[in-house]
Amino acid sequence: MAILNITYNGYSADYPRAIDDAATDADIRRIAVEIIRSGGLRGLHIMTLADDAFAYYMVDRFDSAGVKRIYLRPKVPFGS
Repeated sequence: MAILNITYNGYSADYPRAIDDAATDADIRRIAVEIIRSGGLRGLHIMTLADDAFAYYMVDRFDSAGVKRIYLRPKVPFGS
């Protein structure tokens, strides 16, 4: 199980429930859409969020000291 952090529209927050760390990137994007549509993140509730809102977002996975984290974030141009 992993902690999911979603960054969207200038807001970043951890989802308060654990997510299956074996979920695919596509699953993570789909889950994030449903979380935001349902108001599962405090301060971020968009009922009309498009199905493909996270199509071009990065899914980063980290395991530090036994704590697994998944970050869903926008792509950023480094080194340009």
